[in-house]
Amino acid sequence: MSNLTTRQKTNIAILVAALGYFVDVYDLVLFSILRVASLKSLGVTGDKLLSDGVLLLNMQMIGMLVGGILWGVWGDKRGRLQVLFGSILLYSFANIANAFVTSVPQYAVLRFLAGMGLAGEIGAGITLVSELMPKETRGYGTTIVATIGVSGAVVAGLVGDMFSWSTAYIIGGVMGLGLLLLRVSVSESGLFESIQRQEGVRCGDIRLLFSSGERFLRYLSSIVIGIPIWFVVGIIVTFSPEISLALGVVGEIKVSTAVLFCYFGITTGDFASGLVSQIWRSRKKTILTFMLLTCGLSLALLNAGGISAEVFYGGLAMIGFFAGYWAVFVTAAAEQFGTNLRATVTTTVPNFVRGTVVLMTLLFNYLKPLIGVIGSAEVVCLIVLIASLLALWCLSETFGKDLNFVEGDEGILDYDDLATGSDMRKPVGSSI
Repeated sequence: MSNLTTRQKTNIAILVAALGYFVDVYDLVLFSILRVASLKSLGVTGDKLLSDGVLLLNMQMIGMLVGGILWGVWGDKRGRLQVLFGSILLYSFANIANAFVTSVPQYAVLRFLAGMGLAGEIGAGITLVSELMPKETRGYGTTIVATIGVSGAVVAGLVGDMFSWSTAYIIGGVMGLGLLLLRVSVSESGLFESIQRQEGVRCGDIRLLFSSGERFLRYLSSIVIGIPIWFVVGIIVTFSPEISLALGVVGEIKVSTAVLFCYFGITTGDFASGLVSQIWRSRKKTILTFMLLTCGLSLALLNAGGISAEVFYGGLAMIGFFAGYWAVFVTAAAEQFGTNLRATVTTTVPNFVRGTVVLMTLLFNYLKPLIGVIGSAEVVCLIVLIASLLALWCLSETFGKDLNFVEGDEGILDYDDLATGSDMRKPVGSSI
């Protein structure tokens, strides 16, 4: 390992983070695809397929929310690498165990554990790569991580169709365990190691997020700008059969196929948005453009009555493309916060975004009897768009930002000011 150059060490870290996120997304999407088949094999029928499926999904989501907090704090206290590989180990064993469940309660416990494991991957990976790469080019590294990672959804769709549900789970677990072989080749973040040598720095103290109104607004805004992405996944794709029926789409729409087309778009969009943010030298302009097109195209599809199934799937792919600003969104979150809170933020933010699917689904289901499937989806889309635009306005531009700073009790401190305790409080941000 000592013979490797800095660039080689960084490239290895990018590869491991990307493959770890690949398995993360694979498992996340795989459960949605295998939910019905796996429950039927356990003897679940009728209305219980839906209620038990919701139970399992909620258990997985709760696991991700809990895991996001635990892994994030651990990453700032003990290191990015421990989270990267600890989370891989947990969800890999949980995945393999999923293949051998004999009851719904067993299944629920394992989905909770799998969710906990899945929660740590993207945050630890993006944090590590962001801190290892030069500030001018870090967007390329995080783009590679997200692009390769999101493509796991496409593979999940293919594997879910080709293999039995138990075999598909085992494949995911084995892929995860295979990544552990690369652990010895990955270097820890130099920024994290340097902060560990400083005295009086509160690493991974989640209370810091709430001790300052400015910092809490920064954190909340970092979450909200990612919600349009999961509106597409959680509402448009998840309820695509009901939406297509209400629109009078000619031909049957399957969720598994909708997932495949949408995530194909998200995969290519992640790559494109990452490049655009580097070319434009702006995270905010890129997020704004992709956010507006995501919601605009979603509203267009929701008003496209009488189209064919092929056109509907094509629309999902196009929406997915512009919803593919996940890499830029998570990178911006990492760049917004100091080294002593960066893993906590970068790990919790994407998991809280995923968690907002529960709120969006509740609102969608509440409105559906009142204004119909299409009307309720449109209302949720408009609320998400307005909230995300306001959140983006509250954030500052972070392209090319030095990450060698920490979050103090009163504000932001540069490393050079830690010894003197000099306070460098900064404003929340500027307008779009």
